[in-house]
Amino acid sequence: MEAGGTISEHSSHANKPLNSPHSPNPLDEPDAARAGDTAATETLLRTYVRETGTAVPPTGQVLYLTLPMSRLTLRIRVRYHSPTGRHRFGRARVATSAYEHGGGGGGRGGSLPADTALVAAALVRESTTGRGLPPHRGADTVRRVLDSSGRTAAHIARRRAEEGGARTDGARTGSARTGSGRGLTPFLDSEQAMLLGDPFHPAPQSREGATERELDTYSPESRGYFALHWFAAHPEIVVGESADDRTPADLLRPLVANAGLDLPPGMVPLPAHPWQARELLGMPGAAALLDAGLLRPLGPAGPAWYPTSSVRTVHRPGADVMLKLSLGMRVAGSGRLNHRTELSRGVRLARLLSAACTGPAGPGEWLRAEHPEFGVLRDFAWVSVGPESPADSTASGPETGLETAFRDNPFNGSGRGPEGLSVAGLLAERPGPGDGTPPRHRALLSEAVARTVRAHGIGTAEASARWLGAYLDVLAVPLIRLRARYGVALAPYHRNTLVALDAHGLPRAGWYRDGRGYRLAASRAEGIERLLPGATADGAEVVQDDALVDEHLARALGIGNLLGLVGAFGALGLADEAALVGVVRGRLAELRSAEPGAEGLLDLLLDAPVLRCEAPYLTCVEGRPVQIAVPNLLAEGHR
Repeated sequence: MEAGGTISEHSSHANKPLNSPHSPNPLDEPDAARAGDTAATETLLRTYVRETGTAVPPTGQVLYLTLPMSRLTLRIRVRYHSPTGRHRFGRARVATSAYEHGGGGGGRGGSLPADTALVAAALVRESTTGRGLPPHRGADTVRRVLDSSGRTAAHIARRRAEEGGARTDGARTGSARTGSGRGLTPFLDSEQAMLLGDPFHPAPQSREGATERELDTYSPESRGYFALHWFAAHPEIVVGESADDRTPADLLRPLVANAGLDLPPGMVPLPAHPWQARELLGMPGAAALLDAGLLRPLGPAGPAWYPTSSVRTVHRPGADVMLKLSLGMRVAGSGRLNHRTELSRGVRLARLLSAACTGPAGPGEWLRAEHPEFGVLRDFAWVSVGPESPADSTASGPETGLETAFRDNPFNGSGRGPEGLSVAGLLAERPGPGDGTPPRHRALLSEAVARTVRAHGIGTAEASARWLGAYLDVLAVPLIRLRARYGVALAPYHRNTLVALDAHGLPRAGWYRDGRGYRLAASRAEGIERLLPGATADGAEVVQDDALVDEHLARALGIGNLLGLVGAFGALGLADEAALVGVVRGRLAELRSAEPGAEGLLDLLLDAPVLRCEAPYLTCVEGRPVQIAVPNLLAEGHR
């Protein structure tokens, strides 16, 4: 453990709920800059204590972080202690020596205020030095944390301004907003809800390489929208593949039908993110094609598209597809360029789910029969340009920065099915309106649970348990059974999963998205290959030992999704986390008895004392992927 020990300081309102007037939420601070700074500091602290194994005292007590490399001690009130790690903290302060000796000191309670800059510098220095790295290695991490803090403040300010009426911007095209503070559709509203970003990333809202005006346009949190930037490509350089063997021209034709695009005869249109279009001149592959006249810029055209929570994937109400655009901008510290091997992998998964079988049902058929309430949004095609011939549409060529994936879009406003909501967006906290008061509902999840309470005449805790139970049925159970029956393990993190709610606010349908994030169990690879020749072509990239596949799914579903959801219920003041952990454990225990093929996965989820997960903070500090082991609260010994 890198930090020092914890010291408890009792509070007269230690057991008050989060919405108590005695426990004001810093997100309701009228000054958006201060609210953003506090939110960024809290997220950083949450990731730090989780990844360094620092013990957090109970709600209402004080956490002391002793940081000898900076000769500082941070003093932080624990507003909510979360068994799953989704802690809520008050504003950080630097404890003075006078305070430690019981004197008055120069600040309130013998402490001085600490902003994000100070906290980030001190924590990162502690980590770099403690891990044997030179101190300057932490500069990039600190810079990203501060950038994220500024973006968070901007998102809060813009969302508060939205409450006053319709937002207009003559420099952009697109439909006008209403003054309701909602997106154009429920799906978009949930995608635009993550004003604070990922609760377990040290710099969740960092966006590098764009101007403030561009970020306003390209960010879902500011309800950005833009026209696609189009290029004309000579047919000989257009490459791609699709699950149903449609050509790139077939896929693109509906997108440009009414776009007013001045396309040269015989050329094929290709879409790009407008930020990426500007950067292509610096990418050797695209620059060579432009110089040769095989690729020509046409500029922005067509209707508005809206960024979803990933920033690079865009949605348009009325369109049959979403587009996953290549984007070199660093979002939360990593570029979002599409890689052809990953795009091809998504097409392979789409083919696997669509495969028709003469014998036992394939995974797609089985899911539709056994779990009609669950679906996979397929990344069913991709298109790009390169020196390859059209006959060679494999992923073997180098990326040019124009790689675009096509994703199913059942949420196009047609009314033919339920509207999916991003799970990450459902859990995202809302700041107050700016007058010091809280929002009516702290999150979309709080609003949904309130509907369940009214509809069934039950308490909030019981409504939360019912909500979680329904969620398990429409999302977790199908994912586990898919692994058990076919060896297909997806990666259902909150950003990769969606649910639809019924009139009472309860989950009624679920979806998974992200065609690159799946694994195939080695024990089932032969059967999958018979079902779809070439499905296991990536070898170790996709096919892995069963134990590794189960660890992959347990990490995403157990830690990232289910326990993360339990933590959100607790942090939002809706229910006791221990009780909800019991709901999850009970349902998984039932499934273990009923689904023998899932025994390995469920043994891991229900019995392993620890589970491994990503460590975004330490990854930022070290500049390479890092994983940590965290206590598995689903295991009986941790209950």
